[in-house]
Amino acid sequence: MVADQLELSFGGLLRRLRAEAKLTQEELAEAAGVSPRSVSDLERGINRTAHKETALLLSDALSLAGPVRALFVAAARGRGPAAAVLVAWGDTTPGAFAAAPTRALPRSIACFTGREAELDRLLGAVDNVAAAGPVAGIHAIDGMAGAGKTTFAVHAAHKLAPYFPDGHYFLPLHAHTPGQRPVEPADALASLLLTAGLIAGQIPSGLEARAARWRDHVADKKILLLLDDAAGQEQVRPLLPGTAGSLVLITSRRRLSALEDAEVISLGTLPRDDAVALLARLSCRPDLKSVTGPAEEITRLCGYLPLAIGILAGQLRHHPARTAADMAAQLAAARDRLAMMQAENLSVAAAFGMSYQNLTMSQQRLFHRLGLVPGPSVDAYAAAALDDISLDEARSDLDGLYDQNLVTEPASGRYQLHDLLREHARTLATADDPADSDAAVGRVLDYYLHAAAAAGRHFAPWTAAYDRPLTGRVPPHVPDLSTLGQAADWLETERPNLHAAVDYAAVRAWPVHATRIPHAMSDFLLAHGHWDQASALHQTALTMARQAGDRAGEADALNELGILRTQTGDYPAAAVNLSGALALYRDLGDRAGEAGVLNRLGIMHAHTSEYPAAVACHQQALDLARELGDRRGQASALNNIGLPQQMSGDYPAAVASHRQALDLARELGNQRGVAYALNALGCVEQLTGDYHSAATSQQQALALFCDLGEQIGQAYALNDLGVVQRLTKDYPAASASHQRAFKLFFDLGNRLGQAEALNNLGELSAETSDSNDARQHHTQALAIARSIGVPLEEARALEGLGHSYLQDRNPHEAVAHLRQALTIYQRIGAPAAQRVQETLRHLGL
Repeated sequence: MVADQLELSFGGLLRRLRAEAKLTQEELAEAAGVSPRSVSDLERGINRTAHKETALLLSDALSLAGPVRALFVAAARGRGPAAAVLVAWGDTTPGAFAAAPTRALPRSIACFTGREAELDRLLGAVDNVAAAGPVAGIHAIDGMAGAGKTTFAVHAAHKLAPYFPDGHYFLPLHAHTPGQRPVEPADALASLLLTAGLIAGQIPSGLEARAARWRDHVADKKILLLLDDAAGQEQVRPLLPGTAGSLVLITSRRRLSALEDAEVISLGTLPRDDAVALLARLSCRPDLKSVTGPAEEITRLCGYLPLAIGILAGQLRHHPARTAADMAAQLAAARDRLAMMQAENLSVAAAFGMSYQNLTMSQQRLFHRLGLVPGPSVDAYAAAALDDISLDEARSDLDGLYDQNLVTEPASGRYQLHDLLREHARTLATADDPADSDAAVGRVLDYYLHAAAAAGRHFAPWTAAYDRPLTGRVPPHVPDLSTLGQAADWLETERPNLHAAVDYAAVRAWPVHATRIPHAMSDFLLAHGHWDQASALHQTALTMARQAGDRAGEADALNELGILRTQTGDYPAAAVNLSGALALYRDLGDRAGEAGVLNRLGIMHAHTSEYPAAVACHQQALDLARELGDRRGQASALNNIGLPQQMSGDYPAAVASHRQALDLARELGNQRGVAYALNALGCVEQLTGDYHSAATSQQQALALFCDLGEQIGQAYALNDLGVVQRLTKDYPAASASHQRAFKLFFDLGNRLGQAEALNNLGELSAETSDSNDARQHHTQALAIARSIGVPLEEARALEGLGHSYLQDRNPHEAVAHLRQALTIYQRIGAPAAQRVQETLRHLGL
């Protein structure tokens, strides 16, 4: 009988009381003044709860009074157990219930899937409870709506139940039950005491008295208490046992950070494989167990959220004619995915809506607007710009959203919306004034533009190129970007958001943001190896600038694309881009832009061994930098002038250029400039036989490049350091340096660097008497050099091949390759021509 009463529903209670009163449904309805259909629906469980007015009318018709009447009304409204009414009505003695421990856990589901790590933590709670000292073990299980907190807690509770022989209690606290208010702590205590076997007359009035009675009842007992869907710590604190030996599991959408001594388990979304397994089990479709195909697509579009997966699995189970492929396609094409994720009284959107209702007005407004933000995450600065509030207000509101599990914090101070929550936020934002929403997004785009420009200045070799005034609102709150390290960290962190901002601006025809943000990021992206992203951004910028008639933006984009194409060895395209940019800058009278693009043209000419043209471009750039008073630009131009000087054999001039650049960079505190000048100076020192100084310069340059996170610089320094190591007979170190350099060049897509590293490896192999290995490296270098048109590396590869054939005593092939190398060296004016001529003379030619 006890078990029957504990499982009693309100419908069953109403039917039993009506039968005791010897009334038909129609007679009870007439006496209460309600419709027979209402009584029937309640008894059959179609309506599980009743309105307060209906409950009062029914209690009067059944002649209920005193505590029984109050408990009946509470049960009718879902705020208390139906069994308690029978206990009070029948004046059942406490001993009848005390004789057997309470077993009130809901049933666990057979298809529970995943959460192994979290389960292991909870199953270890038995040992923790024993070692907890004078307090009960408490585990607060939080997570976003639909994460499966209750399912997980019930499943764990059943596994833990054997360790708690004195009773298992389950109490819904209804923080997020539609149509119900959260259970008051005093009412919750009454329900627990009634479930434990006390009769109504034994339950004291008042919160403190009931809490004391509950603590007394469970003192020295080993019970398991599951409090489901808590609103906050103030709701659950009075319900906690006061002595050791018991375990309390609390589920809540809110992070119960104020609950002392509670172990926290935060449930996120499911891993992909577990999500697919859950879909297959709930849909009863074993063919969906594969982690590829439609099952993976469905779970991905569900954001791996258990509630969403369960609803769609139910649709597949009850509609066997529907295929998973069709469902995946419908989800992918849906403008409102959340509309598909509902069944009977279950709805993902409704679950999110209940969490949203717990927010303050300012938190609700920020939540709306977060759905509009381009990019995967925000920090307090972006949120402050978005919502036009102070930094402190932004942090407070973001923390409020985090506490309610409406955003996650994947890294300190960075907040992210789940995909479905983002969609829900966007839906809510459609009810806002469109002008307000546009203004909010405009503010955050202005923030990204101004902050990116401030950070990008640290990486630009020409300060004058960043002196152009920015449009848009100056954000009142911007992080400290005064050092290169701060700027690098911010740009790396914000890269996905900045890219998304550019794409958003392009789609909505906001050309200023679509062109200026890529320009601000360009030198950082180049230095840190994000070349594919840079190419995509500059193509977008070029398209938008041309559509808007923004000739300055078009010139910037062409310049940046030319730089990238120079780095990847596409010199014909680079020449077209850079020449187009130069013409536009000159037409606009933009002297800073002209100087910058001349510098880049000089680098391109140096790569293709057109040394006089390279020197001329760099000299013009230097003159313009001096005219503009751009000392950083002067340092860059001086260092670049030295490169063709050293390649053509004018070593004294090259040393002078590099030392001037180094001194100026040090004076300006420009660490990037110092690193590049040291690297270039080290090359000249190696060419003039000063190996000790060369090694020191390259090691210093490498250390700086590593500190700066500059991958292309690291590759240059490693490759050049390897040459010095080879010349000083440190062959293992040389091999390691060249191999590391080649990998960096390969990962970056720098084909000239790959050819240089391969030729260096070939020369190293030749010195260590491995002619086959040398020939292999030089053959690869020759193919790359010819494909991109770099004569110097082509000649180096041919010379190396010639020496490998000499080692193998094949003079015919050796002479053929050496003569080809000599022709190229002589054509480009390289000093190596003299070396090859001497080799041929030794061969008697």
